[in-house]
Amino acid sequence: MSSLSAKIKDAFDEPACDKNRGKDAKPRKEGCSKSLTPGAAAGGCAFDGAKIVLQPITDVAHLVHAPLACEGNSWDNRGAVSSGPTLWRTSFTTDLTELDLVMGQGERKLFKAIREIKHTYAPPAIFVYSTCVTALIGDDIEAVCKRATEKFGLAVVPINAPGLAGSKNLGNKLAAEALLDHVIGTVEPDDPGPYDINILGEFNLSGEFWLVKPLLDRLGIRVRACIPGDARYRDIASAHRARAAMMVCSTALISLARKMEERWDIPFFEGSFYGISDTSQALRNLVRLLVRKGADPEILERTETLIAQQEAIAWKKLESYRQRLQGKRVLLNTGGVKSWSVVHALMEIGIEIVGTSVKKSTVQDKERIKQVLKHDKHMFESMAARELYAMLSEHRADIMLSGGRTQFIALKAKTPWLDINQERQHPYAGYDGMVELVRQIDLAIHNPIWSQVRQPAPWDCQPDLIGELPCTRNETAYLFDEFACATAHEC
Repeated sequence: MSSLSAKIKDAFDEPACDKNRGKDAKPRKEGCSKSLTPGAAAGGCAFDGAKIVLQPITDVAHLVHAPLACEGNSWDNRGAVSSGPTLWRTSFTTDLTELDLVMGQGERKLFKAIREIKHTYAPPAIFVYSTCVTALIGDDIEAVCKRATEKFGLAVVPINAPGLAGSKNLGNKLAAEALLDHVIGTVEPDDPGPYDINILGEFNLSGEFWLVKPLLDRLGIRVRACIPGDARYRDIASAHRARAAMMVCSTALISLARKMEERWDIPFFEGSFYGISDTSQALRNLVRLLVRKGADPEILERTETLIAQQEAIAWKKLESYRQRLQGKRVLLNTGGVKSWSVVHALMEIGIEIVGTSVKKSTVQDKERIKQVLKHDKHMFESMAARELYAMLSEHRADIMLSGGRTQFIALKAKTPWLDINQERQHPYAGYDGMVELVRQIDLAIHNPIWSQVRQPAPWDCQPDLIGELPCTRNETAYLFDEFACATAHEC
């Protein structure tokens, strides 16, 4: 079995997954994989998934070994941000041509590209991504990376996740395997401490982790590595010396958390920084794990004091929105950790959840939704565009929270919409993030534009058909004033 095939099989045979663990011996051996159908990777291929997990490592040069179009398709496809290095914002590709492929020049061109990046930018590491084209022609990126590491004296890491291998989620897992095989554990930190933690599956979208880190700083907790949001190569390389870990997005990186626990005895839990209660519970769980690993128990009392202070401040800020949003109905068309964490956060303010998508959610995610909603009748695996449109046009929801791909369904239905996925412009994590989320929902729902667009268009008023009560305003007013036909009963 090839190394890639072995990695794929290992990635799907995940003991930490309840669904796979509950199978009989033979199905469990086959893992969770299933045959792809045409168009199954439309939501993102394995290469795209690997870039999503690794590109937020900000001081690394990310080199795509492929024709130019592969890099152009995936570069900067998430709203992650950096507090320092900007090298990750530079696009690197070997830009293979038909002549390179025919003449077998791919590996030589890759080595030259690595050398050029090393001499021009001197990064601590270069990540080299395989793609469909280079996988099909058989370029051995692992051999090239090994030779480049020896030659240039820096870490050159092969990311063997070509798009044809499978879905975006598989790419997430293969990226985690690359970190385990080539990065984590390669650097020993100078100052390990009893309050070091890892945050896994946090992408720092719109800088939202920066709303949480000050809370950890006040407790004396150091984030040894946030993987991958606003990460540095050396931090990830020394992440094996953390004392505890929090898993934010288990759909993507549950295998990374489990294997780090097995190899380096780093206990982890799955939590969320969305919502007041979930943020408080995440802080409690973190300090409990640290105490279990030898930290001073006094941190438990300090944590409760901090939580009480922050919750009081947040609830005071939210009070002005409660009456305006009480009973408002929200449709969530997202997945993963947001399918349950955002549900809980919104219900805290009195908002009603009329539906939440669980298409990308794990078994654990679905169980949490059932606990929060007390039933599963509002859970849906997927909803066709026409069904979403029907639900919104019939006013069964006051607002839809989703990603950018479904925003036009809401807009066509003349329903408020708010971006909750990776392209969003506002951070929603932590106590301040919850206040910002509620503020944005309030602004969207009460925007006066919705009452205007739901009115009949001026040209739908036909004075010649309503008999004795013609419109009397001039043509300009008739076209632009919503009261142009106020004298006509039927308008």
